[in-house]
Amino acid sequence: MTSMDRSTRDNLSPRQAHTPRADPLPKLLAQLILRAGRGSEIMRATSRPWASALFEGRRHVITLRIGGAQAAVQADRFAEGLDTAEWLLNGHFVADITIDERHRDEDAERIELSALTIQDW
Repeated sequence: MTSMDRSTRDNLSPRQAHTPRADPLPKLLAQLILRAGRGSEIMRATSRPWASALFEGRRHVITLRIGGAQAAVQADRFAEGLDTAEWLLNGHFVADITIDERHRDEDAERIELSALTIQDW
């Protein structure tokens, strides 16, 4: 890591001088729960930095549980159009979101998701 004084930092372009934004995972989780509906809960969620040559973001892995008598129907509704849904994340956008696995438990549906969020400059 290098350090820079204020005069050097002021000469950088806005992209070069940016500060990393907060992890969008909490807002994404709240919106996933709303989409999944009653009886849903996040069982596990992880987030790690991701970068390409042009973009910075975060890779998320999420396990969602939908319980109740209508769990399968709710899970179907949740999955329908997930990849084209609009997500409201300050300073980020969802570049990709997919269902990796779906399991039926005794009284619930368990959905494993992956998502990629990118910083919106």
